[in-house]
Amino acid sequence: MKIRSRALSALPLVLTLAAACSDGGGGDTTGADGMGGGGAGGPAGGDAATRFEVTIENVTPARDYRVAGVFSTPVGESMPGPLFPEKSFEFRVGALPGDRLSFTTMFGQSNDLFYAPDGAGIALHDEAGNPVSGDVTDQVILWDAGSEANEEPGAGPNQAPRQGAANTGAPDPDDTVRLVEDGYTYPPVEEVLQVTVTPEPGNEFTIRITNVSEVGTLMPEGGEPAAVPLSPGLFVVHTMENPLFTVGQANPGEGLEAQAEDGNPMMLHERATPRAGLTSPAAPGVAVVHGAAAPLFRSGGADRGNGLEMLAEDGNPTTLAESLEAEVGGESGISSVLVYNTPVGASTPGPLLPGAKFSFTVTARPGERLSFASMLGQSNDLFFAPSEEGIALFDASGEPVSGDVSDEVSIWDTGTEANQWPGVGPDQAPRQAGPQMGADDPMDQVRSVNDGYLYPAANQMLKVTITPAR
Repeated sequence: MKIRSRALSALPLVLTLAAACSDGGGGDTTGADGMGGGGAGGPAGGDAATRFEVTIENVTPARDYRVAGVFSTPVGESMPGPLFPEKSFEFRVGALPGDRLSFTTMFGQSNDLFYAPDGAGIALHDEAGNPVSGDVTDQVILWDAGSEANEEPGAGPNQAPRQGAANTGAPDPDDTVRLVEDGYTYPPVEEVLQVTVTPEPGNEFTIRITNVSEVGTLMPEGGEPAAVPLSPGLFVVHTMENPLFTVGQANPGEGLEAQAEDGNPMMLHERATPRAGLTSPAAPGVAVVHGAAAPLFRSGGADRGNGLEMLAEDGNPTTLAESLEAEVGGESGISSVLVYNTPVGASTPGPLLPGAKFSFTVTARPGERLSFASMLGQSNDLFFAPSEEGIALFDASGEPVSGDVSDEVSIWDTGTEANQWPGVGPDQAPRQAGPQMGADDPMDQVRSVNDGYLYPAANQMLKVTITPAR
């Protein structure tokens, strides 16, 4: 967010992007070849020119979960393992108002019991949109997975601490997920675990699960006084009802049995992972046909201040396009520049929502390459682009390239604004009050995104195809 002198010119696009991220929106493309595209500033002389149709499609799938992850290593430990008394699991999530937290962890002294919130999950913001803070243990319940017949807690020979192998117990004649009502005595939830929520900057939260049981929390008639170990577990952030199971219905068979019987959340996680992650529009962008490398940026170098920052932070390609147009025909090797800004089928410019596509045409001669850049809308200053060399439009024999080139596209960090949790950061275009609102990035260099947050691969968000015109 270093450059502020042109902030007002970007505001309409910021607000349009915000509407698209929250409500859906539309948009289309300027011109066939845009500025300098085959006209006065286009390629001249040399080998015969070829026209290429370029399509950029947003293929991001719908997601059930904003976040999905596993907690498995107690705080202060170096290896995954059970959670014993006075130890804690801790993990961090990003969430917006309306998002809720659900998780699972096995009641270790049982056949198939687990702790989890109810079907709605735990709200991470109150009704006024303020972050929740403090103890939320009263929203956690002990459930029966309905996969194995229950034995006395702390004494059953087919329970995890005593059984010789997994899945040794008898099937439960009632295969539904339900509250624990088997005639045995169980300690209150708050005598086994404590769950706290701590708000952090950037719409993030630290979740801490502490084992507060002790020897004597369980007093089985058929065994010795015991504490209650807790297992590693799964967590998800979501807006849906019943994200992991439905009370009164059969065990869904997606890993809940392994979690509740054996304390193993990995199958749940494997099933949740494809349903979790970032969904985002891509913003209007700039395309460049060029001969020399690095017309838009140099990896590891600082942003050049010619408009890439405004494109990557606010989804506004105008300044970058104007800067590049001034270089057409010069030493930088740029032969044409265009802005693409209107999705196919739309009547006005706007962001590229999932399922929509931009389409434009460029003209190039053998040896020339294509570069483009579009903001990843749910970010502070990330953008989609090929490498600094661009995408070759001709093969080694001088024949035009054709087909899917999505694998050549990456997610880049402009290095101008500090990153926040993707999709929830308050200084990201959909949520900020205006452009250039975030803190400066201390690295101040364009680079592949590597900030500790999770992003889908670029080719899981955009599909880019190049087709020579015949």
